[in-house]
Amino acid sequence: MKLFVRLFICVAILFCAAAIHAQDSDKPQDAEGCKDSPLVTRFPGGIINSCENKEFKQADFPLGNDKDGNAITKHLEGEYHSWDIATHEGVSEIQVFRNFQNALKAAGITIDYAGSPNDLVGHKGNTWIHIESKGTFYYQTVVTVKEMKQEVTADASSLNDEINKSGHVAVYGIHFDTGKSAILPESEDSLKQILALLNQNATLKLRVEGHTDNQGAAAPNQALSEKRAQSVVTWLTSNGIDATRLTAKGLGQTKPLADNSTDDGRAKNRRVELVKQ
Repeated sequence: MKLFVRLFICVAILFCAAAIHAQDSDKPQDAEGCKDSPLVTRFPGGIINSCENKEFKQADFPLGNDKDGNAITKHLEGEYHSWDIATHEGVSEIQVFRNFQNALKAAGITIDYAGSPNDLVGHKGNTWIHIESKGTFYYQTVVTVKEMKQEVTADASSLNDEINKSGHVAVYGIHFDTGKSAILPESEDSLKQILALLNQNATLKLRVEGHTDNQGAAAPNQALSEKRAQSVVTWLTSNGIDATRLTAKGLGQTKPLADNSTDDGRAKNRRVELVKQ
């Protein structure tokens, strides 16, 4: 009889453990590979539906509207992380919004835009966060602003081959700060290859063209592309190239090579082109 009781108890314990395990396995789980942001905890009881982590990506964060009702955005590029997080039934948009508004302030994050009850944008140092509340779920995006590490550079030989083949070549190793025309130091390797190309071909004349993506208004993009092209010409002439061999032209966003609706497409459209004259 005692043996039977012991067996019954053991079976009961195993049954209960299996039932608890089954209940746990039925609970919603975070998407595979997704972890919480180190910047701010998730809304209590939230489940991560999906996430995205990129070494370098761009995003536009909302900052309200100007006096004419046009949307103002903050364009950011750098290390990128985003989450789609579910809350639970009964949670309102303003409930999520206020919780995060208070949490960000408590963490010393400056609130740059509070578009109640949906959009909340703040920053601390060079790290920016955007909370987009939908009530029963919300999007959280974090971008730490930094310059892209240039991993691919053109060489004089390949530049020469492409110019001889098609009369022009796109160069992607020349970088500028967002909205500025000063050439960044990491561009020097690519510039030196253009310099070598010109030194190896004493009769070659080039038009240096600046191109942008379609972010922002067309007129400022046109002016910016002109200044960037001129910066490249100035660098080349300051390094010994006769100014009569070079001209600068800005084309802004008028000649995209790829779809401006994607990050990769916009990156391809932001370029310097060399055109044989």
